[in-house]
Amino acid sequence: MRKPSARVRPREVYVFTEGEVTEPGYIDFVRNYGELKDPGRPFEIHFENARVPSKRRKPPQLVEDAVDCLARVERAARQAGLDKEKDWNWPQVWCFFDRDEHKDIGHAFARAQKAGVSIAYSHPCFELWRLLHYQDYTSRLGGVCDRAAALLKKQPGFAATYGGRGGSVSHGQEKHVKPEQFAAAARDQNRFEQAKRYATRLGGARPGVDPALWDPHTDVHNFVEDGLGVFKY
Repeated sequence: MRKPSARVRPREVYVFTEGEVTEPGYIDFVRNYGELKDPGRPFEIHFENARVPSKRRKPPQLVEDAVDCLARVERAARQAGLDKEKDWNWPQVWCFFDRDEHKDIGHAFARAQKAGVSIAYSHPCFELWRLLHYQDYTSRLGGVCDRAAALLKKQPGFAATYGGRGGSVSHGQEKHVKPEQFAAAARDQNRFEQAKRYATRLGGARPGVDPALWDPHTDVHNFVEDGLGVFKY
């Protein structure tokens, strides 16, 4: 990715993640390998809860922390002379969380939307987004993340990205994303566009407005495109 010019103020993107390893690893991958649609519009990532304990990583708490962060960074942006309606580099705040077995997903969504915090949401979990880089998938997963993870680990070449010869991947290993799991095999391919296309179909078929019932669902592509301005990796 082209380095930001000293004359251009990057868009600051503040991220709160439920996961401590996988989501930050993926975001780092996009930061390092993603291609900007407009090279003149760089971004900076700020992992706001990198050292926060697990008990503060549930969706409602994530959102509350993100709301506080949004107020702070928007105040700083105004003081720097930015205009929310006119400037592309107005800061954004995003929360990454999954359906898993949380019972308060709807409340977290409502609170975030009211405050202006953006959400990257996966049902049942982030592994679905990773899976869509390999194949289309439309069947219900019953909210069971282990099923999505099992499908991911069976994908051709996935185990090899960890360097093992036995073809198996442990639960601890799979949490660590590898660039080869997202990168295209040829220069004219765009695995992000493929995953986005599959995810968009899922979004068009979701039942009703309750995110707890969107099985399966992932909209991580919105973060990549709308938050970072990346169109390819």
